[in-house]
Amino acid sequence: MVYLPQQSSACRFPGSTALPRIDLADLPLRRTLPFMRAPGPQERTASRVGIVGIPFDCGAHPIRVGARLGPAAIREQSQLLRPFNPPDFDFDPLAKLQVADWGDVDVVPGQIEDAFQKIERVISAVLDSGALPLTMGGDGAGTLPQIRAVHRKFPELVALHLDSPADSNPFPETGHDTGTAFTRAAQEGLVDVTRSLHAGIRGTFRMQGSLEHSDKLGYETIMMRDIEKMGIAGLVAHIRNKCAGRPVYLCFDMDVFDPSCAPGVCAPSWGGLTAREGFAILRGIGGLNIVAMDVNTISPPHDVGGMSSLLAANVMLEGILLFSQRPQ
Repeated sequence: MVYLPQQSSACRFPGSTALPRIDLADLPLRRTLPFMRAPGPQERTASRVGIVGIPFDCGAHPIRVGARLGPAAIREQSQLLRPFNPPDFDFDPLAKLQVADWGDVDVVPGQIEDAFQKIERVISAVLDSGALPLTMGGDGAGTLPQIRAVHRKFPELVALHLDSPADSNPFPETGHDTGTAFTRAAQEGLVDVTRSLHAGIRGTFRMQGSLEHSDKLGYETIMMRDIEKMGIAGLVAHIRNKCAGRPVYLCFDMDVFDPSCAPGVCAPSWGGLTAREGFAILRGIGGLNIVAMDVNTISPPHDVGGMSSLLAANVMLEGILLFSQRPQ
C-alpha cells in the first residue's frame, strides 16, 4: 500500500523537502494488535508519531529469554488505557498527534545483523514520513539501529538513557549484544556523549570495568544512590540542563524500575525507581526536544499478571505526551 503523508510543521526537519512516497508493502513489517487501537499510517494524513514494535532479542541469555514477546504483551495491556489524563492532559494525544501504529518489524530473534538492518530501515521510513518514532521492545540491543536511523535526521543527537546497567560494556570489542548498544553509539559518533547521560544505574554487572568504560566513552553516569541524594526534582533539573536545546533520543529501559513494580524485565535489579518516580521523571522533562523514544526489555514469560507490560504501556503513553510538548 502506497501513501503520501502530509508533513506537519511541528515535525518538519531542517532542510526538508517534499516527502517521498512510502510503500508499506515494501517494508519488513507484520500486522499486529494496534497500540491503544491506533490506526495504521495509511489512515493518517499528517501523523506526527509512529509506533513500532521490535519483537527481537539476541537469544543469548542462559536463563532469561523472553523480550521478543514484549511488544505483543504491551499492545495487549494497552487496550486498558484511556487517552484522557486530567488535569494536566485532558485531551486525546493520539488524535492530536495523529498517532499511527506501523506494526512490528519482521525480525528473527538471534539473527542480529539482519534484524538491525530491518529495524533501521523501518525507523528511517517512519522519520521520512514526517513522524517521530515511539517503539517497544525487545531487548536493549535493538536500541542501536534505531539511534543510527535517528542520527541521520538529527546529527546533533544526545541520548538520555534510563536503566539499571549502562549498556556501555567494553566487551565484546566487536559485534553486538545487549550490553554494547551505547558503546557502539559512542564509537560510531551517533550521539554527543558530552551532553548524554545514563541515569538509575545500580546492581550487579556481568563484567568488571563497565562503569569505568562508560566514563572513558564520555558519558555521564548517575547512579541510583546519587538520585537518592539529589531527589527526583534534582535529577529532572539536571537532565533538563544537560539536554536543553538538543534533539534527544530517550531510551527508557524498564529495568530502571524496581522489580516490585516491574518484575517481568530482562535484568531485574532491586533498589530501582517506583512507578510514581518514573512517571515524575517523564512528566518533569516535558518540553525537551524528544525526537525518538524506545521502551524496552519487557519479558512477558517472567511477568506477574501482565503488570510490567501494563506499566510499559503507560510509559509509552507518557512518551506520546512528551512528543505533544516538544518545542515548536
